[in-house]
Amino acid sequence: MRKQYGKAGTKKEQQRQKRRLTIRAKVIGTSERPRICATKSNKHITVQVIDDSKSVSLFTVSTFGKAAAADSCNIEGAKKVGAKVAETMKSKKLSTAVFDRAGYRYTGVIAALVQSIRESGIQV
Repeated sequence: MRKQYGKAGTKKEQQRQKRRLTIRAKVIGTSERPRICATKSNKHITVQVIDDSKSVSLFTVSTFGKAAAADSCNIEGAKKVGAKVAETMKSKKLSTAVFDRAGYRYTGVIAALVQSIRESGIQV
C-alpha cells in the first residue's frame, strides 16, 4: 500500500512531502538533544524546537506574529531567526540539537538559518 502524502497538489509538493517523511523517520529529538524543525514559505519562516520523547514543542520562533524575530523570509531574516533560536536554547540550558530540514534543500535560507544557530554556540 502506498503512503498518502497529505493534500499536496503539485508534483513538487508531493516530492517534498515524501522527502519529509523519509527524513522524519531517521531524525528523533530527545530532552537533551531536541529536534529543530524549519518550515518556510515565500513570505515567512518558522522554527520549532521539539522534544519527540514527550511529544511536546519546547518553543517556536517565526518571522510573523507578536514576537516576530525578523520581518521577512530572506537570508538576513533567517540569520536573525537562527540567533533568536540559539538565544532561547541557551536560556533553557540546551547546547546540542538535531536539525530536521523538513524536505527542503539545504541551501539559501535553510543553510543560513543553521549556520546562524551554529555561530551562536549551539552544536547542530
